[in-house]
Amino acid sequence: MSGGTAGAAGPVVRWLLSDVGGVLELVDDAAWPGSFRARWAERLGMTTDDFSARLVAADLPDASRQTGVVDRYWGAIGTALGLGADQLAVMRADFWDAYCGTLNQPLYDFLAGLRGTIGLAILSNSGDGAREEEERRFRFSAVFDPICYSHEIGVNKPDAEAFRITLERLGADPDEVFFVDDVPENIEAARALGIGAHLHVDTDETIRVLEAVVRGSGQQ
Repeated sequence: MSGGTAGAAGPVVRWLLSDVGGVLELVDDAAWPGSFRARWAERLGMTTDDFSARLVAADLPDASRQTGVVDRYWGAIGTALGLGADQLAVMRADFWDAYCGTLNQPLYDFLAGLRGTIGLAILSNSGDGAREEEERRFRFSAVFDPICYSHEIGVNKPDAEAFRITLERLGADPDEVFFVDDVPENIEAARALGIGAHLHVDTDETIRVLEAVVRGSGQQ
């Protein structure tokens, strides 16, 4: 599942690049949106189909590829669902709790321990507001720089442009970067550009892979 590890005669990996949801955060991105929708539909006395239909009709801005739209986004949701300000605030807080999950502490601690020896960065599909919410909870900026969120760079993985923008911000060639993500399509997209990559399934395994990458690059 891993690839692109630098050997003695190979390129030197200068950057470890990580996804957030499902990797640095313990959260099932495939499951929580449906659970959130079902939970709030029940609270509001709606079917999930009615709940979803109202949001579709609200013509929400694309918060995954734009900044400065988070208040308009939630305001439109409140109007579509007929929520008062207090109820909308509760829903919004519940959304971010579900979105962020909990910190993958062992992986975070491992990466934090590498700070100063190898570059550490993030590339994550995101929603407007995610930087503030994740920073408040997990202080990612204390370990990772740069942090490339889709809503700020204007493109989502697995689009190759997301990786190209990130490489430019890193000032790195593809073979100088090793990427970790939990979505196979994103791993395939990275490898297609020449970026070494590992499909995250298990934290202990990911740490072993990254340890080998760092050792192979002469960083420890």
